Amino acid sequence: MTAGALARRGFGDGTRAARLMAESGLDPGVHAAVIDSLSAAADSDQALLGLTRLVETAPDPDELRTALLDDPDLRSRLTGVLGASTALTDHLVRHPGDWRELRGADAARNPGTEELRAGLLHTVGADPNADTPVAAAGAADPDGPEHALRVAYRRRVLRLAGRDLTGAIDLETAAAELADLAAATLDAALAIARARAPQDAELCRLAVIGMGKCGGRELNYVSDVDVVFVAEPAEGVEDEPAAMRAATRLASAMMRTPGATDAEGTLWEVDAALRPDGKNGPLVRPLASHIAYYERWAKTWEFQALLKARPIAGDAALGRAYTEAIAPMVWQAASRPHFVDDVQAMRRRVLAHIPAAESDRQIKLGPGGLRDIEFSVQLLQLVHGRTDPAVRSGNTLSALEALSAGGYVGREDAAGLADAYRFLRRVEHLLQLHRLRRTHLLPSADAPDGPEQLRRLGRALGYAANPVTDLTTAWRQVAGEVRRLHEKLFYRPLLHAVARLPGPEARLTPGQAGERLEALGFADPQGALRHLEALTAGVSRRAAIQRTLLPVMLGWFADSPDPDAGLLGFRQVSDALGTTPWYLRLLRDDVRVAERMAWLLGTSRYVTDLLLRAPEAVALLADDADLARRPATALTAEAYSALRRHDSAEKAVGAVRALRRRELFRTAAADLLEVAGIDEVGAALTAIARVTIDAALRAAWSRVAAELGEEPCTRLCVVAMGRFGGNELSYASDADVMYVHDPRPGADPGEATRQAERIVHELRRLLEMRSDDPPLVLDADLRPEGRSGPLVRTFDSYAAYYGRWSSTWESQALLRAAPIAGDEELGERFTALIDPIRYPQGGVSDKGVLEVRRLKARMEAERLPRGADPTLHTKLGRGGLSDVEWVAQLIQLRHAHELPELRTTGTLEALDAAVAHGLLTADDGATLECAWRMAARVRGAVMLVRGRGGDSVPTSVRDQSALAGALGYRDEEDEEEGPAGRLLQDYRQLTRRARTVMERVFYDEP
Repeated sequence: MTAGALARRGFGDGTRAARLMAESGLDPGVHAAVIDSLSAAADSDQALLGLTRLVETAPDPDELRTALLDDPDLRSRLTGVLGASTALTDHLVRHPGDWRELRGADAARNPGTEELRAGLLHTVGADPNADTPVAAAGAADPDGPEHALRVAYRRRVLRLAGRDLTGAIDLETAAAELADLAAATLDAALAIARARAPQDAELCRLAVIGMGKCGGRELNYVSDVDVVFVAEPAEGVEDEPAAMRAATRLASAMMRTPGATDAEGTLWEVDAALRPDGKNGPLVRPLASHIAYYERWAKTWEFQALLKARPIAGDAALGRAYTEAIAPMVWQAASRPHFVDDVQAMRRRVLAHIPAAESDRQIKLGPGGLRDIEFSVQLLQLVHGRTDPAVRSGNTLSALEALSAGGYVGREDAAGLADAYRFLRRVEHLLQLHRLRRTHLLPSADAPDGPEQLRRLGRALGYAANPVTDLTTAWRQVAGEVRRLHEKLFYRPLLHAVARLPGPEARLTPGQAGERLEALGFADPQGALRHLEALTAGVSRRAAIQRTLLPVMLGWFADSPDPDAGLLGFRQVSDALGTTPWYLRLLRDDVRVAERMAWLLGTSRYVTDLLLRAPEAVALLADDADLARRPATALTAEAYSALRRHDSAEKAVGAVRALRRRELFRTAAADLLEVAGIDEVGAALTAIARVTIDAALRAAWSRVAAELGEEPCTRLCVVAMGRFGGNELSYASDADVMYVHDPRPGADPGEATRQAERIVHELRRLLEMRSDDPPLVLDADLRPEGRSGPLVRTFDSYAAYYGRWSSTWESQALLRAAPIAGDEELGERFTALIDPIRYPQGGVSDKGVLEVRRLKARMEAERLPRGADPTLHTKLGRGGLSDVEWVAQLIQLRHAHELPELRTTGTLEALDAAVAHGLLTADDGATLECAWRMAARVRGAVMLVRGRGGDSVPTSVRDQSALAGALGYRDEEDEEEGPAGRLLQDYRQLTRRARTVMERVFYDEP
């Protein structure tokens, strides 16, 4: 085979490759399969050089060449090892017969834990069945038992690498075998230590506790093996200090064996820095000392480290006693103050100490690296493992699977983390296999041999076409995804909430839940308990997530005015959405949504009713931006789209009313969560009413046109009045409107009016037809002649009426008139028609002022409901909405003709203009505005809390407390009157001041 052909096969230097093949006795015609296998290795040149070296040292080179040719499994294992690991190649050259370790059934088989332990103990001449194995006095290896142990260890690693590099085993199997192999090595090293110091062995019992990756059975090829030692005096030994000294000597000798350096190199370091007091503490402690330390002095990170603790060598019974004593403390550590904050801060400190030049290459400690995954999993385990033993695994992947099964982590998130973890660990293993050195850094492309190392690593991972680019791209993608998931899970607020719960309350049992419900203030604990049992019963994922959420949410329900109603509403919404994948995931992953939902359901029957009709709207609670008032243009576009989608007026308007329902929920939620003020609430409610009426009018027009077989012979406009026209609608407000139409040229006026009436009746029917969505009632009582007048008038009829019969009260009513739907040109003409009437030239006459004052006094006397407290009636009571609005309207009637700024339909805008032009003092304007805002908020909150409208502050203490809670009043220390008392005090104070201003300004002669 020519040098060029070899270069095309993937060898970097074809000429050198041809020479090495000749030296190793590979004939391209005979050994084509071997050459193919070499060219497929991670580093073809390295593999060929390694094979050449092995042939040179092999006792029988022909046997090796023949075996490679005849045994495809051996061929793939050996070339895979030679191409990936120079360190294992060096081992094969030192022990040329060890290539046979990669041949046959044993090479393909995964050894068990006991097989590894027994094999290494036999290597040092110890009996694996003995209670305390002791190495033989005379070792078979002339270099001593330590050397024999290291050689045997390397042979086991060689076998493992052969299976690993050919894809015969997965990451979990490889990491577990490495951990078991390390444990077996420590047991053998301890047997050697006992043989060297039998007097020490007689004085003590010594157990080795594996920590970190060894404890979790997820060890790397080269990693420090973290351990903790626990010892007790041997039976019959009463001198504990002497026993501890003996155990310390044994432990120290044991640690030196794998960490020593000889021709085989260092296996790995044994690190006992995770012991109590770290490196400053004694190497070995008795069990009681460990327990005392963890009960009194241990820091948060120490419990996190103990999560993976398990006995791996030495006295098995003592090891079990240690874990049984320590485990309960580990799984209650999350109850410690600031536990979650401490763990999060520790991760940030690790990131801060990474050198900047290494940050984007650190696959272990860097952003998006293994530590991000491990810290996320461990924090979730420690918080939820208090009450759920299923998640108490020391193995990262097993724990992640359990967390997913328990509903603590979403399936997709868990799968994403698991895939990323396997990828990163695979990269880590391949990096370490090369020279069997501890490293977690990706090679730098700028280093002299960086591209070559990256190419070898990429090919080992299966990136054949463009290994360097593909590896780099994959690493960046994985790191980005890990960082995203880490920040989502590791900083999840729910962890803080769950961790703050007292241990017994973190998991619900019927008895504990019943007691807690009563203590939290639920009026019907047994009824609430039935809801909880219904939500959490069974083994479904939904029930598992609910069991995590509800202990926390109970406290939030308790903070709301009506916890029982809140829990009932939550059950009803959950029943409606429980099978929807995103719902519980949203509550678990975004605790703000769960907390807001609990507050809203426990505060507002109005919101609960809306949410039950459209439970998917709960997704709006995730972000304040989602609760902001949507632009009218966006609402109009969505409404028109609904009209185009449906082929019947009923379906089309039904879709528009569903849009309105969603916007009502958005507005009410923003109101109760204090995301929006009363101005925004009024504007939002008005905007969605306008859009709904406009869309329904289009549907009604189309229906009538279809029935007539032609376009109606008139044009129609809907004019908003009252609070609707003033852009100040509340939740309980009907939409006050007037209807004006204008027959087309040549049309019969009577027929035009009949058609206009048909359209209006169809409009009202569509808006009020029975459905799950709240109706929109159109009230036309403010039209000329009130209920006695025609529902629909022509433009000319309005002009004639206002020219001859209009009274002052109608001029006042027109101050809030604003066209909102239908023919725009007709609306503009109508506005031009009424402007001289509502803004009369020269201002309202003295007679008109007197009429307004009389009407105001009459309204107070006749329209205030019998028995209503005039100081607590938000609309007609003293200092309420009517008082403020009539002051503003009288000022408009007097001065709007000369001051364009007063020509507004909004109350607060009119007050601002009056202050700006000196018609009101700034103090009077502020007093009136504060009272109006308070009355408007209270009136809206009554509807929100009770689910039905009401103009008075409720008289019952319970309703007053609920109202106060909805308005943001909270319990305060050293307070006698409570939130309801403060609400009444504030309301009366503000409205009393406003009444004083009203009486002075409204009845004062200018």
